[in-house]
Amino acid sequence: MGTGASRNAEGGSHSGGEEREDQEGGQLYVSLKMEKYKLKGELVPHVYGSVPLVGSWDSSKALPMERESSSMWELSFVVPPNHETLDFKFLLKPNYSNEPCVVEEGSNRLLTRGTLQGDARLALFRLDSDEVLEYRVFIKADRVSPFDLAASWRAYQENFQPSTVRGIPDVSINSVHQVGAELGSSASLELDLDHYLVPAPSTCANSGLVYAANMTENPRSLGRAGVLSNADGSGSVSYIGMSADRPATIKEMEVIVPDPSKVYSGSGMVESKSLGAFSPLQKQDSHRGLFVDRGVGSPRLVKSASANTFNIDLKLDSETKNSMPAAAGAVAAAAVADQMLGPKEDRHLAIVLVGLPARGKTFTAAKLTRYLRWLGHDTKHFNVGKYRRLKHGANQSADFFRADNPEGMEARNEVAALAMEDMISWMQEGGQVGIFDATNSHRRRRNMLMKMAEGNCKIIFLETICNDRDIIERNIRLKIQQSPDYAEQPDFEAGLQDFKTRLANYEKVYEPVEEGSYIKMIDMVSGHGGQIQVNNISGYLPGRIVFFLVNTHLTPRPILLTRHGESRDNVRGRIGGDNVLSDTGDIYAKKLANFVEKRLKSERAASIWTSTLQRTIITASPIAGFPKIQWRALDEINAGVCDGMTYEEIKKNMPEEYDARKKDKLRYRYPRGESYLDVIQRLEPVIIELERQRAPVVVISHQAVLRALYAYFADRPLKEIPHIEMPLHTIIEIQMGVTGVQEKRYKLMD
Repeated sequence: MGTGASRNAEGGSHSGGEEREDQEGGQLYVSLKMEKYKLKGELVPHVYGSVPLVGSWDSSKALPMERESSSMWELSFVVPPNHETLDFKFLLKPNYSNEPCVVEEGSNRLLTRGTLQGDARLALFRLDSDEVLEYRVFIKADRVSPFDLAASWRAYQENFQPSTVRGIPDVSINSVHQVGAELGSSASLELDLDHYLVPAPSTCANSGLVYAANMTENPRSLGRAGVLSNADGSGSVSYIGMSADRPATIKEMEVIVPDPSKVYSGSGMVESKSLGAFSPLQKQDSHRGLFVDRGVGSPRLVKSASANTFNIDLKLDSETKNSMPAAAGAVAAAAVADQMLGPKEDRHLAIVLVGLPARGKTFTAAKLTRYLRWLGHDTKHFNVGKYRRLKHGANQSADFFRADNPEGMEARNEVAALAMEDMISWMQEGGQVGIFDATNSHRRRRNMLMKMAEGNCKIIFLETICNDRDIIERNIRLKIQQSPDYAEQPDFEAGLQDFKTRLANYEKVYEPVEEGSYIKMIDMVSGHGGQIQVNNISGYLPGRIVFFLVNTHLTPRPILLTRHGESRDNVRGRIGGDNVLSDTGDIYAKKLANFVEKRLKSERAASIWTSTLQRTIITASPIAGFPKIQWRALDEINAGVCDGMTYEEIKKNMPEEYDARKKDKLRYRYPRGESYLDVIQRLEPVIIELERQRAPVVVISHQAVLRALYAYFADRPLKEIPHIEMPLHTIIEIQMGVTGVQEKRYKLMD
């Protein structure tokens, strides 16, 4: 009952010929297991003994057993088939201290030619307190061929077990509910799902309604000018470290609109009209070759005699290097081609929004900014309305926006020029894509912006047009509720009437875009068709922007992100692999099915997405009534030659790789594997499809993949992605809609 050993087919006794045949035919694979329910402090089961197991009865050289599950420990090894006797004992050894070991009671255990000698017995350990611990042990010996020993023994065992999900097609659906009878069991849930809500991290996606314009780039020109005044001229609003007590003078607040015919000449100097100062443009101080980061830990390139020629022929300056995206794959390849073949101004891209108020410009700009940042492009969102509020106050009436109000027109052009100047200055410092968010509703304003951009960046106009009166009315009401322009207006109806008057002022003078490079989004926000018109659009990045915009809309829907249930490799601390779930993971799969049934009971168009690895497919298997789609793109990061190892094993056997990964987890690429930047590149189709979907989606995937997906929705910097907390048995609900991105977290199990 307590101990068992598998014998060979001949029952353990051999004639001479049979013994020689066994010796030539293979070796012995021995597995020692100990069932250890009650842990005593830091005591870890070990094994020591004679040749060929350890070769020493020194307890300091004992071999540690590996945790196979919460209660089972294992040590497996190979011995020659002709060994006389395997002589060993179990002992308990402290893991992190110098306390003495506890050796099992009784005589040595003997294993001869795969047969256990003597009676089966428990492993008994007597502690100093005279407490006796009893553990069951299991001893198994199998004969295998030398060919089978080419792989590791762990892989040998697991690979002989076919995948449990091999027969499941890439798209499937359970028609019969499998967990309905689980009520009252360990897999059942409370009726109120809010019972499982847990606080989200402080750096999570917005948990409340946030006005998108407030999340845009802070004006730097106004900060240099000094203290910003309120509408009453009190000068009590401070900005960028300026004193709030010093009143603003007229000279400090004076901003002169640049003359398009005189600004940004080819002299190499930039005249800043608003400050009356000159600053040199960044110049090329040396000819350097373009370095494409292959990822720390990737094969090193040996510098050859032709390297110097390569560097000189490219003739790329430091500004070009700064404008390279932090990306891999297609994005990096396209950036290299655009930098080498395109004109200098094409190295920087300005997306200039055009459209009437309440058409979703700021929301579209925020989504586009988030997408480009996630791809690795240094992108910033400049909102002219934020400049206006900081410069002229937030409580401007509709008269301020009349076309026949020269003071209002001058003031609005003034802050637009300041925002454009800030964006160009940022690009000269290495910024890649600027999103310029304003109405820009007439040609005169757009011509001014194009003049300022000459020789500095390429402009693409992005015009949003909406003819759906219901959507416009909804956007107007959200504007009154959220915009700082109406924060001090206690009467909602009065604010509503004022904004509609402002909108009418814009409509009188609105001129659709017909000049330059442009993208027109016509009735796209509903997600039910519409059209996109493009003119003079070329290049990889503009093409990706068009593709992204084609698939975006404002339809509210939840996206649920969760890791698979705990796997056996999770228990063992091993990375990668394609293992099945542990007992705990099986319970989570049933709890998740119950959760999805309750949360999405009225959302019959929802779908379940998994990777192609069996631990995610098994986690999704109890979920009934929704289509399940397997994505290869959702597979865990490829650990290459480190697949199946623990981090301690990597640190011990591959210290250079361990240190390289620790130094830069974002760019580190496992040998013959992937980096986080590689994962982001293969996840782009997943992001596009998540944006396009109008129904809820449940994504069951892996830690690295979910970190990258979550970073997109939460707008987290790339460098933070490898460190985002993504716990097991927790559901992150991302709510997407017209108000932006909001997050909830449900923890179903500890």
